[in-house]
Parts: sequence; structure tokens; C-alpha cells
Amino acid sequence: MSTQDLLFELLTEELPPRTLAALSSALTAGLARGIDDAAIPHGKVHGFATPRRLAVLIRSLAQHQPDRQVERRGPPLGASFDAQGAPTQAAAAFAKNCGVPVSDLDRLTTDKGAWLVFRGTERGAATIRLLGDIINRAIAGLPIAKRMRWGANSAEFVRPVHGVVLLYGETVVPVEVLGLQSGRVTQGHRFLAPKPISLKSAKSYPSRLLRAKVVVDFDKRRDLIRTGVEAAAAATAPAATALIDNSLLEEVTALVEWPVPIAGQFEPRFLSLPREVVIATIQDHQRYFAVEGADGKLSGWFITVSNIESRDPDKVREGNERVVRPRLSDAAFFWEQDRKVSLDTYAARLSGMTFQTRLGSYADKTQRVQALALLIGGAIGGGPLVARAAELAKADLMTAMVNEFPELQGTMGRYYALAQGEPEELALALEEHYRPRFAGDSLPTTKTGQIVALADKIDTLVGIFAIEQRPTGAKDPFGLRRAALGSLRILLEARLDLDLLEILGAAAAAQPVQRAGVVDEVYDFIAERLKGVLLEEHGTTAEMLDSVFANRPRSPLDAVTRLQALKEFLLLPEAGILTAINKRIANILKKASIGSDAAVDPGALTEDAERRLHEVLGVLRAPVQEATEQRRYGQGLQSLVGLRAPVDEFFERIMVMDENLERRKNRLALLREVQILLSGVADLSRLPG
Repeated sequence: MSTQDLLFELLTEELPPRTLAALSSALTAGLARGIDDAAIPHGKVHGFATPRRLAVLIRSLAQHQPDRQVERRGPPLGASFDAQGAPTQAAAAFAKNCGVPVSDLDRLTTDKGAWLVFRGTERGAATIRLLGDIINRAIAGLPIAKRMRWGANSAEFVRPVHGVVLLYGETVVPVEVLGLQSGRVTQGHRFLAPKPISLKSAKSYPSRLLRAKVVVDFDKRRDLIRTGVEAAAAATAPAATALIDNSLLEEVTALVEWPVPIAGQFEPRFLSLPREVVIATIQDHQRYFAVEGADGKLSGWFITVSNIESRDPDKVREGNERVVRPRLSDAAFFWEQDRKVSLDTYAARLSGMTFQTRLGSYADKTQRVQALALLIGGAIGGGPLVARAAELAKADLMTAMVNEFPELQGTMGRYYALAQGEPEELALALEEHYRPRFAGDSLPTTKTGQIVALADKIDTLVGIFAIEQRPTGAKDPFGLRRAALGSLRILLEARLDLDLLEILGAAAAAQPVQRAGVVDEVYDFIAERLKGVLLEEHGTTAEMLDSVFANRPRSPLDAVTRLQALKEFLLLPEAGILTAINKRIANILKKASIGSDAAVDPGALTEDAERRLHEVLGVLRAPVQEATEQRRYGQGLQSLVGLRAPVDEFFERIMVMDENLERRKNRLALLREVQILLSGVADLSRLPG
């Protein structure tokens, strides 16, 4: 089968740097999926992305879809020929539709009848005829939050599109994409190679753009930047290293087509600022890479990545140094001014900052968090610093530094707390209570930090649920999923045995908006996140989790303990039988709808099998319940093995649904007692078996 390489490129205005990699991946995946859905054989698929283009190169793409054998069933034989054997109108119409004479049709005979049938080969469509639809579907499916129009064009994209390249081998495939006709002309670097480039073939794309000062491969460009930044940092001083943040590296890669690292310096006086302030100024605001010396301290050097190979790099360096100086001067001013005011004064000003319109100000939230933190601290052994830490937790939001650098909230609280003589653990708690901020982030290391972090996250969860703003789909503006997962990580990894339902109830009662059912909604929301975490563990099934959470464990740590005990129990040979028994009992009780107040009357048990079951229940009930209350779940579950024989005998010898109504109710009540004992740790009826 003949093949050629395929190149598709969109030439655009500067694309959003933080979404460039995601757009490239989505476009590459969308084109590959379209080609695969069309069953067109191909080789490797490679995506390219620069600030001004998205491109996909597909190697060895077949010229046609493969031919396929088709079989079409026509009318029954009885309706296909008349008494003289001549084709009927139905047979002739079917043959015409298939493009063959009736004589070329075959017969198909099965045990259900006989029919005319056409068997033939359907030629695969030419690839170039399919590409337009495949490409436009891939573009329509890109994850673009807000599309824009430009000029008189009705097409919409994340940024204006100025050119489309579509080459199959050396041939232009004529299609319309986003209102533009495809061709072979692209652009190199905006300044270093501004003339239009006519591409000869698809396979020459990466090398041709490289000659035009564009490293079109995103991954290769990122590696070049990393290597260049590391080398530039090392050249500033012996053992000096660049602080390469991966998210910054991704963003810088999305900002340049021809990366040229350049080292610059700022005045040593700025090194007296907190390390995080300098890094935030250099990294987050200027997109520079900070440099630290062999001693692990910031050296005063930074590395910027230019998008142009200047004839006078000193001018570029001086320009960047000139830009960063006022930024650092501002930070130094904020640092000096903020420390002239106490955190208590800043905390008092929180009444002027709205947390959420219906939930009040940050001062209101602080009061709720403080009360909740004291409750949590009392349950898990918090120290005397909890109330003070909760009181000051949000104070730095009112400082000039955090107003300019919001990413430093908490961090500046720690510095300002230390500056005014607060205990180190309290100061650290002000920073740690925001953790974990993202997946994989570190957890609070102090008990005070853990308690305030839990109180803050739970107050947010309950409050936002109370005003019915829970996450929907991909939208989670208040970060509730992150708050739930963060709370779970703290509770599980720090092994904090907290009664979640009690804490949620207290948080709900303190909210300015009261709504019935909020506690259960938030519990279920957190439980779903916990199930997702536990499901990733080896040997855990969804049925196990349903079984454990049917009892609504009051503590995430308790849920984990129950799950582990259940896993060990299911290894016993009797486990499957007891599970089946519980399921059978659950089905009987569900159909019988026995009242909740029904109790067993021992004197009305007339048969030996039911009396023996009642006696065994009496023997097992106390030790099983005691083991369950003490969270010796494994021991409690293993004790249930003693129910197997009497329950088997009961079902073998006893008619549960007896005609005598009183006898029937008594036996149903007995079965319900068996079910209660079997379900003390987990609802075994939810397990397969």
C-alpha cells in the first residue's frame, strides 16, 4: 500500500502560553483518533507547538482506506423469482442498487430461510477526501474555554488564524479550515526569519523550520531551555544552580521559538528580602529563573530566556535588569511597610474583605474557623496555640505584599508572625494551613497547622454546599474537590481519628445560611473522594467500598480500618457463604417489609433450628459488638463464622414465610438480628456472591 507523510499546521497569533501544551496534545490526539476511526493505516503521529503555531505530522499515512469485504442481504428467495424463475421487481431493484446483474447475486440459506445476497469488495475512500472532515472535527473538539472571531471571518478559535498548511507528501490537499484555504506556505521566526516559507514536503517540516530559527518540537525546545539555563547559571559562579520550576519551564517554552538564555543580576540589597518574595518577583512576575549559590542561598543572579538571538546580548541583559529592579524595589517597600503594623491589626481589617457574599467576610470566616479548630483540637489533642493561629490565619490577606503577590498568602503570615515575636509553631501554622494546595503538595507538619487547615477547608466545604454552589462537571471555582482531598490526606497520612460527621455538623450549624441535608451532602462528597483514593489500592473493589460505606463510618481512618478487616475476612473459606447468606436475608427482609420495632419473642420459637440460631446469636452478639466498638474489626468478622452452621440449618428446616402471621414475623425478626450482626463492620449483602 502506497504511503506518504501528512503535515497539518495552523499558523496563528500568539497562543496562550499556559494552555499551549494542552492544545497541542488535544489536536494531535483528535487527528490521530479521526484517522484511526476512518481505519486509515499510518505510522507515528507527532505534535508540534510554538507560540505561533500548532502542527501535526503523521508518518506513512496510507493513500486509501483499506478495501473491505461487504455482504448485503436482499429479498427472500420466494419473493425474488416468479413461477417461471424470472427475477421479480424486488430482485431487480436490489441488484441495481448493488451495481450488478441479478445473475451475479448469491444465495444465503440459514435455518430461518433463504435470501438473495450480494458479496463484493467495497473500495476504500481516498485519504485526501476524508481529511477535511477529520481536521475540522479535531479543531471543534479542542478544549478552548473561550473562542474569538477576527476580521470579517465567522470562524472561531482561541486566537486569530492566519494560515493553514496541509501537505500529503509534496502535494497540497485543498481543504477549508477556519475560513482559510490550505496551502504550503508557513512562517519562520518573526524577526530572525520573517520571510514566508514554501514547504516542499511534509517530512521536511521540522528541519526547514529549524533553518528559519524555529525549534518547532515543544519537548526539544523545553530540553534546550533547561540545558541552556543550567549552563548559564553555572557560568555565574562555581557550583551555582538555576531554580527550575517545571510550570515556569513549560510556560517559557510556550513563549519562545528560538530560546537564548541570558544571565542578569540585581542589587545585593534585595537579598535581605524573604527568599520567597524574591523568587515570586523573579519567577512569577518576570518569568526568570532564579540562581542560588553553593550555600543554597539566592546569589543575586537570574536567567532570562530571550526569543531572539541579539547582536548585542549585553543590551538584552541590561534591559531585563532594568525591568526587574523596580519590581524588587516595590517588594522591599511592601516588606518594610507591612511590618510596621501588627497581624492583629490586619486581622481586624478582615471585616472589610468579603469571603462570599452570602457567607460573610473573612472576619466572619475566621470566627467560624477558630471555633471549629478548637473543636477539632479538643478531639485530636491540639495545643494552646490553636485559637491564636486560627485568629491570625487570614490576617496577611490585608497586607500590601500579599495584595501584590497573592501566591505568598500564608508564607508572609509566617514571616510577619515571627517578626512580631509569635511562637515558631504558630508562625509555621499560618503558612501550613493552606496545604496541601495541589496534588502531591506537602502536608502541614505541625499539629496546630493540621488542625487549622482542617477547620479552614471544612468550613469552606460546608459553607459553599450550604449556598448550593457545589462543583459541577469541570467547574470548581471554590476548589472544593481540592479541599476534600486535602482534608483526607491530612486525616489519613497524619492518622488523625476525627469524627467527621460531628465536625461537619458543627460547621453547618455555624454557617449564616442554614439548609437541611448539608451535612449528609458534604459527607457523601468527601466519601466519594475517599473511595476514589482507596480504589487505587491493590485488591480493593468497588463492591468492597460500597459494603464499608453503607455503614457511613464516622471517620475516614475508621473506614480504612474497616476496609482492611474486610479484605482479610474475604480470604476465609466461609466468607463467600456468609456473604451469600446476608444477601439472601437482605432480599427476604426487603420483600417482607418488617417493621423496625419488631423484636424476637424467644418463647414463640418452636422449632429446634430457629431456637439454635437464636442461642448462637445470643452467644456471639456481645463479643462481636464489643470487638466492633473497639475497632477490632478483623476479630469481629472472624467471629461471624460461627453463624454459618445454624443459619444453614435454619434455611434448610424452617419455612420463614409461614402461614401463621405471628410465627412469620418472629422468624423475620430473627433474620433481621442475624443481618444486624453480619453488617456491623460492613454490609456483606453488597458484596458479589
